[in-house]
Amino acid sequence: MKILRLAALAPMLVLCAALAACSPAKKEAAPPPGRTALKLATDWKGEAELGGYYQAVATGEYAKRGLDVTLIQGGPGVNVPQLLATGAVDVGVGSNSFIVLNLAKEKVPVKAVAAFMDKDPQVLIAHDGVGINSIADMKGHPILLSDASITAFWVWLKAKHGFTDAQVRKYNYSAAPFLADKSVVQQGYATSEPYLIQKEGKITPKVFLLADDGYPAYASFALVPTALIDKNPAAVKAFVEATAAGWTSYLYGDAKPGDALILKDNPEMTQDVLDQAREKMRSYGIVPRQGVGKMDDARWAEFFKVASEQGVYPKDMDYKSAYTLDFLPK
Repeated sequence: MKILRLAALAPMLVLCAALAACSPAKKEAAPPPGRTALKLATDWKGEAELGGYYQAVATGEYAKRGLDVTLIQGGPGVNVPQLLATGAVDVGVGSNSFIVLNLAKEKVPVKAVAAFMDKDPQVLIAHDGVGINSIADMKGHPILLSDASITAFWVWLKAKHGFTDAQVRKYNYSAAPFLADKSVVQQGYATSEPYLIQKEGKITPKVFLLADDGYPAYASFALVPTALIDKNPAAVKAFVEATAAGWTSYLYGDAKPGDALILKDNPEMTQDVLDQAREKMRSYGIVPRQGVGKMDDARWAEFFKVASEQGVYPKDMDYKSAYTLDFLPK
C-alpha cells in the first residue's frame, strides 16, 4: 500500500528531505515557447491510481492546452503539502479529503481545485465465511489500521457504526497478520491490497468500499497554491480540463501511453497490477465516466460535519477555504 498517504499535515518547517527526494539535480530546461511550465508532484510512485495525470502528459492533453507539465514522482519520503507550501512545485496531488482540510486548518494558502476520484478508494477487507457481510458486521472484530488511519477514516467509522478503539490493531503494511487470522479485518485500497492478498494468500477476500457505505470523502485532488490561482487562473483551468481528459482516456480509452510512462517512472510496477487497478476504478465508480473532477459544497459540508463533531477540526473552522469550485471542468 502507499502508506495510506493519509498522514496529518506536518509543520511546514523542514523541507530538506522532501526536496532531496524529488528535486531535479540539474538546471531545468525552459518550457517551449508559448507554454506555461508547471511542476506536478504526485502523492506516490507511478501507478494506475495516478494514471490520469500520466495519460495527460503522454497523450499531449497538457501540451495542447498550452502547458508544459513535469511530473515529479512521489514516494514515502515526499511530502506534497510541504512542497506546495514552500513553492517547490506548482501543483500537487492530494490523496484524500483530510489532507485538504488539514491545509485549511493550518491556514496554508493552497486550495483543492478538482477531485479526480469521486469515491475514496479506501476499503476494509475481511475473510469469507466468518459472518461479515457488511461493514457494520465488523463491530467487535480486530481491525488492522495504520496510525494515520486512526485520525482519518476511523473517525467516520466510529461515528457511523459505533466501533471502538479497542478493536484497533497495528497495521505494518504486511498481509501476513490478516492471512494468519480469519477474524481479523484489514484496511486497504480497492485497487491494491485485495489483488495482492489474492495473489499471495490464494484466497478471495471480501472487500467493502467505505464510499459505498456512505463515506463522503473525495480523493486524488489537484492542489494549487492561491498565488498561482490569482496569477494565472487560465493555467489552472487548463490543468484541470487536461487532467480530466487524461483520466477519461486512461480508464475508458487506450491506456497504453499512460501505462508506458508509469512503467518507465516506476520499474517496480507491473502490467497486471495496472490492469486490475484500472478495472477496479471502473467497476467501483471511483473515477466516473462523466463529471470527472467534480466537487460540490454539500459533500464537503457532510464530510466536515462528521470530522468536526469527532474533534478532528474546530467546528467554527472555515472549511470552505480549503477548496474552490471555480475551475471544475464542464
